[in-house]
Amino acid sequence: MQEYYQLQQELFKTTLVLTGIVFFSVWVTYSLNIALNYLIGACTGVVYLRMLARNVEQLGRQRDRLSNTRLALLIGLILVASRWNQLQIMPIFLGFLTYKAALIFYMLRTTLSASTSN
Repeated sequence: MQEYYQLQQELFKTTLVLTGIVFFSVWVTYSLNIALNYLIGACTGVVYLRMLARNVEQLGRQRDRLSNTRLALLIGLILVASRWNQLQIMPIFLGFLTYKAALIFYMLRTTLSASTSN
């Protein structure tokens, strides 16, 4: 379990670092409004990742399979964004996907470090 908790912390840190980098890049390139929309999506992605980690942690002890209620978080956010004129769907959705970029970054880093040690 200790290895799992280390992985979890590393993914959260990587997600937050990528969020900060992309937030400031979008702010400089586009506008503060679009950057804030991205940040809303990225924060939702972090909450989603936390909920996923909690469900994975409970596997085998309390549950037999993962719950799908986490997707309601994204669906609710997209519905709110589609109804509210200040929010834009694309930056929010791309912000949400930031946690996936952190997963890809972690996977590439561990794969490349394993292949260079051989």
